[in-house]
Amino acid sequence: MSEIGFVGLGKMGLPMAGRLVDAGFRVRGYDPVDAARGAFADIGGTVTDSAAAAAADVVILMLPDSDVVDGVLFDGGVAAALAAGSLIIDMSSSAPLRSQEVARRLDDLGVGFVDAPVSGGVSGAVAGTLTIMLGGDDASAARATEVIEALGAVRHVGPVGAGHALKALNNLLSATHLWATSEAVLIGERFGLDPATMLDAINTSSGRSGSTQKKWPDFVLPGTFDSGFSLALMLKDMRIASDLAHSLNMPVALGDAAVQRWADARDHLPDNADHTEIVRWLRHAAADTAH
Repeated sequence: MSEIGFVGLGKMGLPMAGRLVDAGFRVRGYDPVDAARGAFADIGGTVTDSAAAAAADVVILMLPDSDVVDGVLFDGGVAAALAAGSLIIDMSSSAPLRSQEVARRLDDLGVGFVDAPVSGGVSGAVAGTLTIMLGGDDASAARATEVIEALGAVRHVGPVGAGHALKALNNLLSATHLWATSEAVLIGERFGLDPATMLDAINTSSGRSGSTQKKWPDFVLPGTFDSGFSLALMLKDMRIASDLAHSLNMPVALGDAAVQRWADARDHLPDNADHTEIVRWLRHAAADTAH
C-alpha cells in the first residue's frame, strides 16, 4: 500500500478519500472542519492536525478555488513540507492560468503538479464513477492515474491547465442548458403541459441534455434541489470559463449572458443554495408575470 495525502474532506472530498482508503491506500487527510475530520477517521483514514502534516509523496487537493489552493500550498506550508519528486494532484475546480503558475512555482521546488478536476457530483464520488479531466505532462499524468483511477474514468486531456479549462467549459455548458431547459419547461407548464411528460419526450428528442435527463428528474421534479453542488460554485466555474475566453480574445456572448443571469439568481437565493434552485427562482419570476 502507498501513502497519500488528501486535503479537503467536504461533500466531494470525503467520499473520494474514502474510495482511496477502500482501494488500499493509506490516506492522511486534513480539513479545517472538525466534523469532516471525524467522518474521515470513521471510514478508516488517518487524520492530521494541519494541511502541511498531510504531506506525502502524492497529495490530492479538493478545495473550493484557486485562492484556497494557493493558500494551502504556499501559506499553509504544504509545498514547503514536500520532498523533491513529490506530486500535487489538484482536483479542485481552479482557474487554468493560475494552475499553470502554481505548476511553475512547484517546479522550482522540484515538485510535480497535475490538474484533475471532476464531473459527476456527489453520487459519482460515492460510486467511483467520476469523469476526471487530467492535465499534465505524460509522466506526471501516468503517475497520477495510478492513484485517481480508483475514483472514476481518467481522461488525459492535455498539458497543465487543460483539465481545469475543460472542467470550467463543461460547467458553463451545464449551467447554460439548465437555464434554457428550465425556461422551456416553465413555458410548457404555463401552456398546460405536464413537466414530466415534457421531459420524457425531450429525452428521446434533439433537445435532451444532462439537465433533462438527470437534474430535472432527480432534483427538480421531486422538489429536493439537493444535487450537492452549490449555485455559488457553479457560478464560480462559469466565470472561470468566461474569463478564459476573454483572456484569449474569444467572443463569448452567450456565455457572458449566462454568467449575468446566474449572478442575478445568486443575489436572490440563499448563500448555500444548490445550483438546481435556480428553477425555484425562475418559477417565482414566472409567477409574477402570470396575471
